[in-house]
Amino acid sequence: MRRSLLTAAGLAVLALSFAAPASADLKPIKRVEPQYPAEAARAGTQGFVEVEFTVDPAGKVASVSVVNAKPARVFEQSAVRAVKQWEFAPGGGKGKVRLDFSL
Repeated sequence: MRRSLLTAAGLAVLALSFAAPASADLKPIKRVEPQYPAEAARAGTQGFVEVEFTVDPAGKVASVSVVNAKPARVFEQSAVRAVKQWEFAPGGGKGKVRLDFSL
């Protein structure tokens, strides 16, 4: 049972739906997908997180802030952790993205 839940969570990560960064100037180079929280997968919880982020001139994500999340305090940590690992072409800028978590 536990293995099937973990497999389901792994497949759920593949089913995540993403939008492109809001800024046309940002050109993605590396995008890390967030991990679906195991507890949320076990409970069958689905939702989304909207984040705004700032990219430094070297193309690294400098800051990430949660703008909206439903349900609250379920997916935010996973979303922020993933976006902090994204990389963009040099130049910097700001972006906004909605990450949907669905099983």
